Amino acid sequence: MDQQAKRKNIALIILVASLGYFVDIYDLILFSVVRVQSLKDLGVAPDDMLKVGATIINSQMLGMLVGGLIWGILGDKKGRLSVLFGSIITYSLANIANGFATTVDQYTIIRFIAGVGLAGELGAGITLVAETMSKKNRGYGTMVVACVGLMGAVMAAQISERYTWQTSYFIGGGMGLLLLSLRVGLAESGMFKETTENENVQRGNFFMLFNNWSRFKKYICCIFIGLPLWYVVGVLITFSPEFGKALKASGALDAGKGIMYCYIGISIGDVVAGFLSQMLKSRKQVMLIFLLLSGVAIAVYLYSFGLTPERFITLSLLLGFASGYWATFVTIAAEQFGTNLRATVTTTVPNFIRGSLILITSSFIYFKDKLGILQGAMVVGAVCIFISILALSQLKETFSKDLDYVEK
Repeated sequence: MDQQAKRKNIALIILVASLGYFVDIYDLILFSVVRVQSLKDLGVAPDDMLKVGATIINSQMLGMLVGGLIWGILGDKKGRLSVLFGSIITYSLANIANGFATTVDQYTIIRFIAGVGLAGELGAGITLVAETMSKKNRGYGTMVVACVGLMGAVMAAQISERYTWQTSYFIGGGMGLLLLSLRVGLAESGMFKETTENENVQRGNFFMLFNNWSRFKKYICCIFIGLPLWYVVGVLITFSPEFGKALKASGALDAGKGIMYCYIGISIGDVVAGFLSQMLKSRKQVMLIFLLLSGVAIAVYLYSFGLTPERFITLSLLLGFASGYWATFVTIAAEQFGTNLRATVTTTVPNFIRGSLILITSSFIYFKDKLGILQGAMVVGAVCIFISILALSQLKETFSKDLDYVEK
């Protein structure tokens, strides 16, 4: 492939990965945006909103855990492109079906299926970008993917304000199906192709992550460093109406707007984190800065008594910006492992983080009942921050690391 064709392919890969992640985030976050209205239409009592909502979110996240394994292994066995578009088809059809849900049970099952589909998009896209771009500039590529993708949450909030929750799901599914047309002309990762030519290389063997202590430790630590982000989105923002009551807010807090502004903050944070990592030539230093900032932002939010809806928007932006290390975190995971396990790791790690929301929300509900909603949230948040910083300290720096190698 000549230089011009290579540059064109890189640009197309970034475009497809970015737009794919855009639709991915739109669909992933849509339930949090339409939770109250959709559950009200399905007959859920106001007092049951939190618990039913948590059950449905957990179902979606469980689907992502399952999907992460399926798509990750397929990505290393069959190729990054097959996963990128297989996942798009799955979650697009599931979201269209979601618009026809008439019971809570249907809603819960379909969100599980959608979760399975949503699990493949980010890992396949980031893996393709990381393996195609130069080692010095790939941080910019993954930054663009995350920045564009995370704006899907903004669109989810905007669409939900203008249309019914059913139509919002239809739009998400339709956007996903439209994305498939961009597949034409997209080339597979050269590094992946090389591994397919060597019969002695085990590709997509998930158990290789557990039969070597060094690999297992890296894998677990890659998962743990992302815990605070989903705590912020899945607990603090999703259940902001309930937090507003506990903080004696002067008006009702809108979770949809909170998510929109939180993701605007995450997108801005991702750009800043991406540029900082390139300037400092370090992923770890940037991660530490943002994790510490997340701790501060969480504390400010949970002590904001007398909160106004306007100040809630500002805090959502702050929480989002402090959590804007998603691209850096996924890039670290991609850079930690060889080509024959890279898609497996890069796909499962973010989905295990998302899946950890099951434990996070369950812990939150437990401590909420024991200590109260604010104190319970503070305990869970503090534990998430502590674990992530400890995990980060155990990982090696990967900036400019050569990725053309395999795990043996």
